[in-house]
Amino acid sequence: MNKQVDKLLTQHPGLTHSENVKVASHVQRDDDDWILHTLMLEGIDVPFKFRRKQQYRSLVGRRVNLTYYPHTENVAGIDFEIMKVVRIRAL
Repeated sequence: MNKQVDKLLTQHPGLTHSENVKVASHVQRDDDDWILHTLMLEGIDVPFKFRRKQQYRSLVGRRVNLTYYPHTENVAGIDFEIMKVVRIRAL
């Protein structure tokens, strides 16, 4: 890991960092002035979400480094576990 990631993990103990994980699915949707990105990673059944002002090229099949924390999202009265992405780097 690099110094920037180490600093983030030290300052925020709830964060997790994963390296070199493969993206199985990447969906981009408009969310007002933002683009909501949802990633599914190989071998992990929890969606990873983040917002960005611009669209990405499709990340399907690419490897990424992610820094994220667990979060619960309530949809229609049902709680779903998601991961909120703080930092993403495509390899």
